[in-house]
Amino acid sequence: MMQSMQPRIILLKEGTDTSQGVPQIVSNINACQMVVEAIRTTLGPRGMDKLIVDSKEKVTISNDGATILGLLDIVHPAAKTLVDIARSQDAEVGDGTTTVTLLAGEFMKQAKPYIEDGINSQIIIRSFRKATAFALKKIREIQITVKSEDPKELRELLKKCAATSMCSKLIAYNKDFFSDMVVDAVMCLDSLLPLNMIGIKKVTGGSVTDSRLVKGVAFKKTFSYAGFEMQPKTYTNPKVLSLNIELELKAERDNAECRIDNVEEYQKIVDAEWSILYDKLDLMVASGAKIILSKLPIGDVATQYFADRDIFCAGRVTQEDLNRTVKACGGTILTTVNDIRESDMGQCSLFEEVQIGNERYNLFTGCPKAKTCTLILRGGADQFIDETERSLHDAIMIVRRALKNDSIVAGGGAIEMELSKELRNYAKTIHGKEQLLITAYAKALEIIPRQLCDNAGFDATTILNKLRQKHAQGAKWMGMDINSEDIADNFEACVWEPSIVKRNALTAACEACCTILSIDETVKNPNSNYKAPSAMPGMR
Repeated sequence: MMQSMQPRIILLKEGTDTSQGVPQIVSNINACQMVVEAIRTTLGPRGMDKLIVDSKEKVTISNDGATILGLLDIVHPAAKTLVDIARSQDAEVGDGTTTVTLLAGEFMKQAKPYIEDGINSQIIIRSFRKATAFALKKIREIQITVKSEDPKELRELLKKCAATSMCSKLIAYNKDFFSDMVVDAVMCLDSLLPLNMIGIKKVTGGSVTDSRLVKGVAFKKTFSYAGFEMQPKTYTNPKVLSLNIELELKAERDNAECRIDNVEEYQKIVDAEWSILYDKLDLMVASGAKIILSKLPIGDVATQYFADRDIFCAGRVTQEDLNRTVKACGGTILTTVNDIRESDMGQCSLFEEVQIGNERYNLFTGCPKAKTCTLILRGGADQFIDETERSLHDAIMIVRRALKNDSIVAGGGAIEMELSKELRNYAKTIHGKEQLLITAYAKALEIIPRQLCDNAGFDATTILNKLRQKHAQGAKWMGMDINSEDIADNFEACVWEPSIVKRNALTAACEACCTILSIDETVKNPNSNYKAPSAMPGMR
């Protein structure tokens, strides 16, 4: 009787949503499965694209996992973990974003029946981490290190890695054209391979094969005044002066007050304003610079002044383009024109202004100070050019990684099938529940070749059975062949990927899965505008 009289303890604010235990873990797994279903069909060379319209009616067409997940407005707190691992894969490696999401979802799917059967999630987490460590060790054992002493051999390796990355993209049919361009772009950089020294500009119109690589800096012609057309458009070995100065007469401020007694004093004010501007212009001409760039506007007076002296000028240059020009040509961005020294100016072998589509571009080539390049992309629609840019970004990241880590593995599901076979054999040496869980992990790895088959319209069961047989016989590089609807040695077929892509994908997918499995309670606080009921029903 006394127990039933115990007062009710209210710990959380009224309106707080709480759920816990096994149902909560299963609910989180189901939410993650819904995210995986959204991008499952984008994997591989025959993957489909997604058309996403955001709240501002902007249309995006893409099959890049990180891009799609970033545009989806996911509100489930646990499912957001998959978005995070896709972003980390994109930032760290550049490719494999769909792969890492699929693997994480499949790990959870395989773990779900064991959770429902009452196995403690910590046992599952421990087993999956052990399996991941074993898989990473196997990748390091079987990866192929390509000798990079021969430049020609290295270039072929990089081209094949770039082409493999672009196989699943919208530009797959032009992968040979773009793989050459991507490798040339990365080879232009210095030993640190800074990504910000590769500029990408987009010009609507023309064919995608009209895209070009400029080994230097290129940016769109800025707004210009009358007199600009009189300036020369080509220079050889010019000095480049970069400024952060406004070179135009300022308009009078509405709230300014200047008291004068006669017209002569007013004329002195006007003359002083003009003399300040002309003094700046004279100092710039005296420096010997032939190209003058400024982040701030260059007015009509200054434009005509430079045109009369055969000097090219451009105002309102964006900060990014100005920084790349300074890094490439040398010099510094000046905030004053007093005491301009030779070291403050940059230089390039050739400057020219060219027409590309409906736009005019300023090109700086032969830049001695830093190695840089610019990709100018063409295409019929803005959405297509945007997707081309995302595809090239992935390929550039892959080539950079291949340069830094010259070890590769075969793609097309080959490495996943080999790891699955090794893990099944490894599981047989372990007793207890871990044997079942590591076998489940091995089965989850088969989702990659299975999904490649499904997306291409092949019979996944037949293909996977053939792959299991070949891998059991020791053919470790056997994978899917999309073209012949069969299996093939993907290492001989040059379907190559940097091994770091697979290592990073396995690590990130396992961590995401373990994070979701370790959550057994969710507490969701009420919104600030939540109003608690004033009284219990029927108590008014």
